[in-house]
Parts: sequence; C-alpha cells; structure tokens
Amino acid sequence: MRRRLSPMHAPVLSALLAGLVCLPASAQTSDQVTVYRCTDANGRVAIGDTPCSDGQSQEIRSMLRPVDGTPVARPAAPAAAVVDPPAPQVIVMRPPQPMYRCVRPDGSNYTSDTSDGNPRWVPLWTTGYGPVRRGPSTRVGVEVGNGGGRVDIDSRPGRPIDRGGFYGAGTWIRDECRPMPQSEVCGILTDRREEIRRRFFNAQPTERSQLTGEERTINARLAQDCGRR
Repeated sequence: MRRRLSPMHAPVLSALLAGLVCLPASAQTSDQVTVYRCTDANGRVAIGDTPCSDGQSQEIRSMLRPVDGTPVARPAAPAAAVVDPPAPQVIVMRPPQPMYRCVRPDGSNYTSDTSDGNPRWVPLWTTGYGPVRRGPSTRVGVEVGNGGGRVDIDSRPGRPIDRGGFYGAGTWIRDECRPMPQSEVCGILTDRREEIRRRFFNAQPTERSQLTGEERTINARLAQDCGRR
C-alpha cells in the first residue's frame, strides 16, 4: 500500500525517517517493517510498504512495527453505600370514645361517658316486691342511707302509732343506656363547647377554671374522635 504525499510533507517525512535510522540496533531488529519512499518525475512523494515503480527514485527505511499501547485501567466504580432501611413506624389508632344516652324510670334521659346507668340501691318495696300489711293502718316507706325502711302507722282513732322495724332488703337498679352514633356524639361535644364559651365571660374565677379544664378535654376529644378543631 502506498500513500502519496505532497512536497510540503517531505521535510516532515525526512525527519521521521532520520529518527528511525537513529534507533538502537536492538530496536531495529525487533519486529521491524520496511518503508519505501518513492519520488516521481514531478517531485511528488509517496510512502508505502511495496517497492517503488519504474521511473521513480526510491529510498528504503526500516522502522518498528506500531504496537497498541497499554490500555489505561479504568478506576473501579465506588461501592454503593449500604443504607439501613428506616425503622417501621407504628401508628396506634384507638377507637372513638363512646357516649351513651341513658333513660331514667320517669322517662327523662341524659348522656354519659359510661354505660353504668347511675347504679343505686333501692328497697325492694319500691320495686313492687315485699310483704304487704293489710288492715286499718297506713304504710309509709322511708329510705335511710343505703337501706330501706317501713313504718306502719295505725290510722284508727285513739290508737297509738305502731312503729314497725326498719329492714334493709333491697336491690341495685340501673338506668338503661345505649351507645350513640358518633356523628351525634360530635354534635353534642360541639354544642357543649359553645355553651362553655358563652358562660365563661359571666362566670366567677373558680367556675372559669372548671370551664377551662372541661373545654380543654372537649377540644382533645373533638380533634381525636371527630377531626374537628
């Protein structure tokens, strides 16, 4: 293969070939190639690895066969940093605090945070149970402390009053309580907070302290159970 060079490249080529001649003998005999420098009648120069054609002046030079350079080692990719996964978050959701509507024996009702139904002790005779004395006397029931009592009064003229003994037979009774829907509970809490705020301006210092504590409790309950502020 031969490549023609223009006259302007001749000085460069001459310097290259001169450098090849100056190589050490050990380098010239190690994997060398022969280069032919051909110049035609018009002074055009061609370089190749085959002898020059007839009518061309020829110069022969030996040079080392080009070899591939040592590849540059690529830097190793940095190891990815090990990141510990975040600790799982535990969210405890508590159910809304219930509210109950309780009904008294007389039919009136009230709200309560418990289903206890205002437990209370009453004598059996108030519930329709117990002995009944018949005769010309009047039975009067008297409740003393947690027990019950009975007094028999003779209503006949001229007879002294006969006082019977007290007896403690009785029972516990409770009002019937049912849980309220949560929407109704939130409405009652909101109404109660508004009532507290209206009363606060006319309340005495002691009552204001109580109202403030109650409103704080209602606010926390509205935020937790009703999503209201």
